[in-house]
Amino acid sequence: MTAPTHEGNVASTGPQSPRPLQKTASAIALGFRSPRLWILIALVVAISAGAQAIGPIVIPLGIASVTLLPMIWGITAGAVVSGQRLKPLPIDLQQAATVIMGVAVLFLCARLSFTIGPNIPLLLQAGPALLLQEVGHLFGTIALALPLAVLLRMGPATVGATFSIDREGSFAMVSERYGSDSPQYRGVLSMYVFGTIFGAIIVSLIASLAASLGIFDPLALAMGAGVGSGSMMAAAASVIVSAHPDMQDQVLALAATSNLITGVLGVYIGVWVSLPLADRFYKILTRNKDAALPGRRSKTKGAMPTAAVKTVAETVLEKPNVRVPLWVSLLIIGFAGIVVATIAAKGFSWEMVVAYLVMGALVAGGIALARVTRGKVPAIIVVMTVGAFLTSPVSPVAGWFTTVSDTIDFLSLITVMLTIAGLSLGKDLPMLKSIGWKIIPVGTVAIAASFILSAVVAEFALGLWG
Repeated sequence: MTAPTHEGNVASTGPQSPRPLQKTASAIALGFRSPRLWILIALVVAISAGAQAIGPIVIPLGIASVTLLPMIWGITAGAVVSGQRLKPLPIDLQQAATVIMGVAVLFLCARLSFTIGPNIPLLLQAGPALLLQEVGHLFGTIALALPLAVLLRMGPATVGATFSIDREGSFAMVSERYGSDSPQYRGVLSMYVFGTIFGAIIVSLIASLAASLGIFDPLALAMGAGVGSGSMMAAAASVIVSAHPDMQDQVLALAATSNLITGVLGVYIGVWVSLPLADRFYKILTRNKDAALPGRRSKTKGAMPTAAVKTVAETVLEKPNVRVPLWVSLLIIGFAGIVVATIAAKGFSWEMVVAYLVMGALVAGGIALARVTRGKVPAIIVVMTVGAFLTSPVSPVAGWFTTVSDTIDFLSLITVMLTIAGLSLGKDLPMLKSIGWKIIPVGTVAIAASFILSAVVAEFALGLWG
């Protein structure tokens, strides 16, 4: 059994078309007997532990401030190590990091689920706000990023790049509607690569700035954190928790639930609402002059040739050609997690080991059930549902579970997860060069708009429903 291989939208549970241009490469197995894997393990432990030891740094910006948490050091150092030109991390180890990253995301979901159970009454009370704030996630990118892309003359690629923050499911949506050789597909690809490399950093900085202003309810910011990407949600939630440590459990519960809702609704809303709306809005702004028909090539200056689009898309979408046994991934994450948690807590506790054993069991069980049902029951649903039940008021072991899970600092787990993500990014850096500079401002605005507009809607909704 091997681990899940993608990070992007960990909450996507709706039906999706088969991924276009996907290839199946011959697999290389890496286990503890492989000396090369030990290089990756040493890097994960050393970088994440060093990042946690550095700790947070607050940068004042007038009336506001930005907090750089250890996770920023972890993902940045990981990306530098994997992508530097002198002696970059070998591709097979970067692919192994991608595989391990899929398991790390499920560990994060398990940890988050332990905060959902005790806060079920809060989630029910915030129900209307949780649903309404999805308007910000679904349409924020269209309202702000799309006009900017039109202003920068991105051409029809604008539609693909701005109808959402473009995680894996978006490839299938746009490919089915426009074709995989269309400029709209190129837009999705550009946003995907940009979000993969910079998404967590951007959303953490935006969330930190918003939290420092003191104009938002922390619960509204928590709902805004659920942008549909596991790493981005974790990054945003972590800085909100840092600003409001007394509300950690409530913030994490709402962020995780919001992220799950975004993933579930995102597929259906994307196909039937946001993608058609983005297409229509683009045609209105350009007076239909630049709108390309499905499958038609864009003549926008500086656009990637179709062959280059296919090459980059195949690289993005192909499954990793490296296999890491699930039990190996579990042990790597558990060991690194305990080391970093010990640094964060300034002391070791055997309850940390128990907490990681419980999370590992949940992750293994979720992946096993997902495989048995051939993906009809996603692992993330199993992990979060079982974890939430075990800590809910009806569970006889709720008190014990809550006590044990509290020994694992949520931020320490984020640091480990994003360090692993950083070590997988070196292979994506060349792709960033091929997609053009325009995606940088457009992608930044898209991610910021998804978070901020959702938080604004949640703020008003919380006010209406108390």
